[in-house]
Amino acid sequence: MKHFIGATLSLCVLLSTTFSNADEPASARAELEQFAAGLERFQAGFTQTVKSADGRIQDQTQGEVWLQKPDKLRWVYSGEFPEIIVADGKNIWVYDESLEQVTVKPQSEEATDSPLMILADPSKLDRQFQVTELGEFEGMNLLQLKSLDSESEFDRILLGLVAGEIRLMAMEDAFGQRTEIHFENVLVNQPVDPGLFRFTPPEGTDVIGVAAMPD
Repeated sequence: MKHFIGATLSLCVLLSTTFSNADEPASARAELEQFAAGLERFQAGFTQTVKSADGRIQDQTQGEVWLQKPDKLRWVYSGEFPEIIVADGKNIWVYDESLEQVTVKPQSEEATDSPLMILADPSKLDRQFQVTELGEFEGMNLLQLKSLDSESEFDRILLGLVAGEIRLMAMEDAFGQRTEIHFENVLVNQPVDPGLFRFTPPEGTDVIGVAAMPD
């Protein structure tokens, strides 16, 4: 799969404006908890950029994302190689339109350190990560997360927060490849069509994997 989520879930963005409080600087951890408090739904457009270890851009694509707590997601990549990822609470469906192929697996099999779950429930951070405050960078308070799971897809995750809002999530793997996502038109707790979190494989597509049965 060409995108960093690879059947996992994720989220984030860079901010052009700056934020600082010299008298009483907020911690990134506190800002993340402020963002998560009361968060039920999240939607935004995004630009995702994948960079090599030496900083060269390897891939860039746009799309839209919808999140509904505690465990539902729709992540849509547009462009030349469109792809749809849907987490419906039971299964994760990945539809590669170009290949006419759907991959499905039970959602419970996904890594517990998914970036999406960080946003949905930051109270689990210390059970899954070594958490380090990195201070301010380009107007953002940065939080570094290093997974305690040796099988984790990412070597580390960087979160950037501004005034209680998530603005950056950068994922780096063991080879130094970095994925950054820039969001725009962010909406929080707006009504969302429940149908966005359901997926039925289009007729004629190849389906790989076995879906978990509903309760």
